[in-house]
Amino acid sequence: QVRLMESGGGLVQPGGSLRLSCAASGNIFSINAMGWYRQAPGMQRELVATVNSGGGTDYADSVKGRFTISRDNAKNTVYLHMNSLKPEDTALYYCHADVVEDNRGRASTDYWGGGTLVTVFS
Repeated sequence: QVRLMESGGGLVQPGGSLRLSCAASGNIFSINAMGWYRQAPGMQRELVATVNSGGGTDYADSVKGRFTISRDNAKNTVYLHMNSLKPEDTALYYCHADVVEDNRGRASTDYWGGGTLVTVFS
């Protein structure tokens, strides 16, 4: 069993910054990709950023140049540094991880956090 725990969400003014964290815990052998997704009211869930096990990253066009994703493999933690926040960034942010669990061979399993709310408002 693996659990993902997000933290760092909150209320911030436009132009401000937030740092989201997501720590994975449990029976973890290794983690392939980790990422952040978000969903705003009335909208579909969308990918924000991902980072693979080798450190390669990918970003949605709407956040390029403003957000930075990183990971600490020793802590099984992924971060999302969000700068120059806009009202359009307001959403529930979900952490995702593709986890290889111990004693389960090469198979991996998708895990999701419960979400952390980011509100950008004056």
